[in-house]
Amino acid sequence: MTSSFPQSRLRRLRESTMLRVMTRETSLSVKDFVYPLFVAHGKDVREPVEPMPGVFHLSLDRLAEEVTEVSQLGISAVLLFGLPDHKDARGTEAYAYDGIIQEAVRVIKQAAPDLLVITDVCLCEYTDHGHCGVIVQGRVDNDETLELLARVAVSHVEAGADVVAPSAMMDGQVGAIRYALDDGGYPLVPIMAYSAKYASAFYGPFRAAADSNPQFGDRRGYQMDPANAREAIREMEMDIQEGADMIMVKPALAYLDVIVRARQAFSHPIAAYNVSGEYSMVKGAAANGWLEAHGAIMEVMTALKRAGADIIITYHAKEVARWLNAEQ
Repeated sequence: MTSSFPQSRLRRLRESTMLRVMTRETSLSVKDFVYPLFVAHGKDVREPVEPMPGVFHLSLDRLAEEVTEVSQLGISAVLLFGLPDHKDARGTEAYAYDGIIQEAVRVIKQAAPDLLVITDVCLCEYTDHGHCGVIVQGRVDNDETLELLARVAVSHVEAGADVVAPSAMMDGQVGAIRYALDDGGYPLVPIMAYSAKYASAFYGPFRAAADSNPQFGDRRGYQMDPANAREAIREMEMDIQEGADMIMVKPALAYLDVIVRARQAFSHPIAAYNVSGEYSMVKGAAANGWLEAHGAIMEVMTALKRAGADIIITYHAKEVARWLNAEQ
């Protein structure tokens, strides 16, 4: 067999910027991105999150300004995490009418009504033990936690949330939330399920930002083993059967193979969560001059989209949106 060279030269389509753009297989849009926000009680709070440069704790009175900017950049959605005033064994502020997330949703809907508001549905930020569910005899009780997760989801939607995103990794959580939403008169509110959420070392900066470190043990009993990929497909299948409208892989960059498998297996929209540790390592390396930030960030975002993600949740969303808007 003879080579097709020199008749075929793949470099021909790389010679000019316009040729590269015209033949590009994967493209990014501002509308692909979801921007996570950390909301806190207090007044005039815009406190930097030390391990996550460019990320802040925001009080409700500073939130309107932030989401107005996000909306003006063309970003479609925000994902909310809350820092409560009070923590207890059952995470009661997570489902209180005047909880931090419920109040934040109301503020956003007033300030930027067209912005899609997604709320994280979990208990870890609200419990005094830092775990994602109810503790019974020293361990997280899956089934007792389901009722509370359903209450959290309904309370978010009652406040005006557009999408709920259960992240506790309790078996049956999607079904419990779907039933509660339907029973409460919200059958059209979609669920974005954290279906393949791994017990990852890349969550470290987030746990500092959300003050959600477990006070004993770890979360390996309910979050996925990083060594497993086939199990992720089983998790996604179960969530879809229970009523999930979108499925998620978290973290993203270290689990590109799982995103690819999910894309091959399902037609549902897939979200990839580019988590805090993935964000911080790029920011840290760029700050030290070890890599060029713009190129590295855009390469990561393109990789997530190329792997099959429809939705990219990332703390880079605002800077990527500015870059994409400047190219137009």
